[in-house]
Amino acid sequence: MSQIIIRIWKCIKQALPKAGKTCLWLLKIILPISLFVRILQYSGLLAKFSAVLEPLFSFIGLPGETAIIYITSIFCPLYAPIALITSMSLGLREATILSLMCLTAHNLIVESAVQAKTGSSFWGITFLRILMSFVIALVLHWVLPLGGWGQIGITQSAEVCDNIGEVFILWFTSSMRVVISILLIVTALMILHYVLEEFKLMKGLSGLCAPFMKIFGLPRDAAFLWLVGNLVGLAYGGAIMIEQMEENKLSRQNGNLLNYHLAMCHSLLEDTIIFVAIGIPALWLILTRIIFAILVVWLRRGYEYIYTRKIRHLYE
Repeated sequence: MSQIIIRIWKCIKQALPKAGKTCLWLLKIILPISLFVRILQYSGLLAKFSAVLEPLFSFIGLPGETAIIYITSIFCPLYAPIALITSMSLGLREATILSLMCLTAHNLIVESAVQAKTGSSFWGITFLRILMSFVIALVLHWVLPLGGWGQIGITQSAEVCDNIGEVFILWFTSSMRVVISILLIVTALMILHYVLEEFKLMKGLSGLCAPFMKIFGLPRDAAFLWLVGNLVGLAYGGAIMIEQMEENKLSRQNGNLLNYHLAMCHSLLEDTIIFVAIGIPALWLILTRIIFAILVVWLRRGYEYIYTRKIRHLYE
């Protein structure tokens, strides 16, 4: 028992410095972006920007001002749009739809590049994730009940501030709540990552996940990489995934199928925790992503089956 405690303590000591560096990197992204949005609110430019995109976003049940959050998510890690969500007063229903859009299409330059090295097309995956983010939003807008949701990110808008000093105070106080949550979550996840490595639990866990691969439309061999994608994420787990593909642990065709699933549902542990921390319902986050991941993979498999039969028919 004492040896286990010693090994866990070793993991904590290894994780803390890296967690600190990761948090510092995230804060360099989050704080300037959230301040930028506050200044846009104060200047009235955000209202003008929102008016332009209002028709498109109202079609999926969102106010036009949320467009800037979605656009930010495309180019940045999820912590940036989370900071922006908490800078606006949104209904929980709208925040849930927006969160799932950001979960589907975020950090695309980095993550699509990783998926391009593991069997898929960079532009194909990027287009898929942007398209499906709007499909998911539209479906949720149809199926989610309209009443009884409450509010999230209840905060004063910078539009009502009398001077730039009040804007900075509002930005600082609202940002600190998000920053504390991020510090705790990132540190805990980093420790978990080291514990999994220290005790070599990934292989065992992937064995438990293997039976579910059939439901997902994936081969059993994809279980380990599926677990990496959902526990570590695409950006941080990319090196492991690329190494596995180079060692032919999974064919490029099956790697492409796995990427279709991961495009809809990856980093399931971390992403769920950080959105639940700001009040988004976990069940909607998890079930929606898994259901659409299954749907996309089986549609892709159906397309490949029909295409293969057509090719065979041409050569017969």
